[in-house]
Amino acid sequence: MTASTLRRMMDSAVVLLPLALVAACERDLTELDPATFPPDPEVFYDDFAPGLHYSAFGGSKVDALNIDRDEVHRGTAALKFIVPAPSDPSGGYAGGAFFSTVPRDLSGFDALTFWARSSTAATLDRVGIGNDNTGASLFPATLDDVPLSTRWTKYALPLPMPSVLTEERGLFLVADASEYPVGYDVYFDDVQYERLGTIINPRPAIDTRSVSGEVGGTLTVGGTRVTFDVNGSDVTVGAASAYFTFTSSDPSVATVNADGTISLVGRGTATITAALGPTPASGALTVYVETPPQDAPPTPTVPAEDVVSLFSDAYDDVPVDTWSAEWDQADVADLIIAGNPVKKYSNLAFAGIEFTSPLINASSMTHLHVDLWTNDASVFRVKLVDFGGDGVFGGDDDREHEVTLTPASTPPIAPGSWNTLDIPLDAFVGLTGRAHLAQLIISGSSPTVYLDNIFFFRTETPVSPGPTEPAPTPTDAAADVISLFSDAYTDATVDTWSAEWDVADVQDVAIAGNAVKKYTNLSFAGIEFTSATLDARNMTHFRMDIWTPDETGSAAFKVKLVDFGANGVYDGGGDDSEHEVTITATDGLASGQWVRLDLPLAGFSGLAARGHLAQLIISGDPNTVYVDNVYFRRPASGPAQMPTTQFNDSNPIGEIP
Repeated sequence: MTASTLRRMMDSAVVLLPLALVAACERDLTELDPATFPPDPEVFYDDFAPGLHYSAFGGSKVDALNIDRDEVHRGTAALKFIVPAPSDPSGGYAGGAFFSTVPRDLSGFDALTFWARSSTAATLDRVGIGNDNTGASLFPATLDDVPLSTRWTKYALPLPMPSVLTEERGLFLVADASEYPVGYDVYFDDVQYERLGTIINPRPAIDTRSVSGEVGGTLTVGGTRVTFDVNGSDVTVGAASAYFTFTSSDPSVATVNADGTISLVGRGTATITAALGPTPASGALTVYVETPPQDAPPTPTVPAEDVVSLFSDAYDDVPVDTWSAEWDQADVADLIIAGNPVKKYSNLAFAGIEFTSPLINASSMTHLHVDLWTNDASVFRVKLVDFGGDGVFGGDDDREHEVTLTPASTPPIAPGSWNTLDIPLDAFVGLTGRAHLAQLIISGSSPTVYLDNIFFFRTETPVSPGPTEPAPTPTDAAADVISLFSDAYTDATVDTWSAEWDVADVQDVAIAGNAVKKYTNLSFAGIEFTSATLDARNMTHFRMDIWTPDETGSAAFKVKLVDFGANGVYDGGGDDSEHEVTITATDGLASGQWVRLDLPLAGFSGLAARGHLAQLIISGDPNTVYVDNVYFRRPASGPAQMPTTQFNDSNPIGEIP
């Protein structure tokens, strides 16, 4: 665990398992002026101070703390923390809070002091005050990266503003993760509050940065700290926002609460400054406040048949796996604005929208439509990613391109209103393929954006050319064929050419008087012949003719055969088997001509049996496919003779007549 990770855990840690209780104090205390709560300086001398408790932080080694009688600075005992090795299963670090059941008045002191050493030279990640184990501490203060040696050394943690510490329960905290492969021990002794008188020249500061948000939201100041001169050396203490007083240049835009929380109350710009008591703090926070959209974007008017929608009330949406991928840096929420669902992205660095199951074939689309509402229109970026023919990320065929939109781009964007963006897909010049789109990635200058009506569309419905001539008439003898669909043979019974569970449309058409099946919107189509399964054990090949008008250079067409086994029902006894083969351009797949597929059944290697064939499933990239002459065949010599060359389904046989 790195020191920075440990500090993040410390900032939000919950406390576990109180480990030790009170013991009597054996030393005289300095006399102080009377106060409502005791001005007791002691935390640990030779034992816990009266009323003091310790609780380990969540994720830490809960048994790390011990009272050691051997390694002491003076007296009879010291605190010992066993800092675990990074691989220690009992906890990733050592640390916890010492807190008092009765609040202390610490306003008369100017520092927490302690003596410390380590069993080896090390850097102590954090010490501090103000954590009282309730989760509601107002005044934490911390000192980070404290160098330790093997010799006892005295350290001082300056109190940022002692006057506010009149009722403090959190007296001491420690947290340390080993920077070595092994652990080590850290010792503390004489932990107490003192007035040193040598802590001078406080220089408070807050981070200088710009933030934006919406009316009704909240932000935090962050980065509050104080640097002191301690015996001639600068020491910087991280101090909670509650130590500071804040001023807003325009309270009608933003106000700051006592704990440093900024309330956004109106549209505009405000500057937040701070002071530690009478001392002004360096740094300033500029806050830009906008109002969220009050109206919905215009309803799209593109015909549904010309749209592939990811998110829109106007259309049926395709599946989207996630609107905020695990690897992105953004938060997304579903909101209703003026009765219309929208996606709100906040804390946006970049957001990954993924639609990998299934991928989107936008080959016939011409534009990407997005309705965008943003507070900051300086830059908005849209990236499209295509996974290529293999359908997975990381292959050599992945392609992507990002388009940047600004107030001067085409189309332009403007702040504070809905922007209707129709982005030509040709603008994504690096996106050389659109048949396997998998990701849409957004980013930009605004940490908050609203999106609606995200879809691909085409400006004109293309008229897909179809074949003007029928597929060549098969010449296989009828006695050597089991036909599913062909004018040349008597067909077996087929229950459906487009099952209820598929994603495709099919219609019967005639090409020059020849019956053909035309598939459109083809993602995958299920052809079922379950009422009378087919016995193709005597067959050697599966044959079909296909014709597509779509691009095939980077496309794939897939054929799957499914056998239901001896019981003849799907998933009924564990004897189902299936196999799918893929045909690409290198195998003869082509556009605008009849392609004869003559696939050896031996190549369907996962098809353990062929005596109860029940399904033929076709799928792939072409959106429109004409199909004819679908049948099983064997050589004309009679009973099946298995081919001597085993079919390789990475290179199926396809013939182009």
